[in-house]
Amino acid sequence: MVFTKLVKNSAYFSRFQTKYRRRREGKTDYYARKRLVTQAKNKYNAPKYRLVVRFTNRDIIMQIVSSEITGDKVLCAAYSHELRAYGIEHGLTNWAAAYSTGLLIARRVLKKLGLDGDFAGVEEADGEYTLTEAAETDDGETRRPFKAHLDVGLARTSTGARIFGAMKGASDGGILVPHSENRFPGFDIESKELDAETLKKYIFAGHVAEYMETLADDDEERYKSQFSGYIDDDVEADGLEDLYAEAHKAIREDPFKKVESDEPKKSKAEWKAESLKYKTVKLTYEQRKEKVQERIAELRAE
Repeated sequence: MVFTKLVKNSAYFSRFQTKYRRRREGKTDYYARKRLVTQAKNKYNAPKYRLVVRFTNRDIIMQIVSSEITGDKVLCAAYSHELRAYGIEHGLTNWAAAYSTGLLIARRVLKKLGLDGDFAGVEEADGEYTLTEAAETDDGETRRPFKAHLDVGLARTSTGARIFGAMKGASDGGILVPHSENRFPGFDIESKELDAETLKKYIFAGHVAEYMETLADDDEERYKSQFSGYIDDDVEADGLEDLYAEAHKAIREDPFKKVESDEPKKSKAEWKAESLKYKTVKLTYEQRKEKVQERIAELRAE
């Protein structure tokens, strides 16, 4: 008879500790969060800010967040769907859109704190690696920049990832986000140097323009289906760089601009009625019982 050792005995279960809910759901990396949130005690309860970047299928969410005992507090937020107010209607999750959203949140938070005049950042994106430094005010005093650490969540931090586009936009916008150039597109791992032209191409959607031109030449039918929105709005590959350059300029002029629409605004009652369309009505015990009996009758009839 083979001897089997009982591993999960009563001692194991008495010491078993359930993981946090967000860890069980695979939503939070607590190892990384602990290091992003922990603040030195000699900072006198000064908040430690994180630049939180999250990507969905259709949107980019960026937030400036600080953590307290009561929970996380959002100081400022920006979304890529807000770029429509600045003329960017399509490709709201690509590299160039990530950069623009980063620039938007940077200018927004600095204006909110009254620092936008002291920290202009990189006014014309050139793809060079730069970090925001302390600036001299009109009084002759040195003022340190607003600092936030990048929070990537569970995203892969591979070279050229869009998440670093968002970080670059925030850095060029005038926020100090501690980073190196190692993960930007255009960084050569052998020479350890960054090709600024390659990075600039990504900032102004040059890689999208190249793909549009290639697809238009090789497969016109696929080009029409894939870039139908661009074609409807008469956006061509040659005009993408100017489009993003104008958007960057408009973001700096007014980071709180709202999307203007010709459609009439809905009231609270109308929005409530809209949301109730998708709400599933909870059945009573009698209704559930009746539904089971109907199902049994259907199966017997078959």
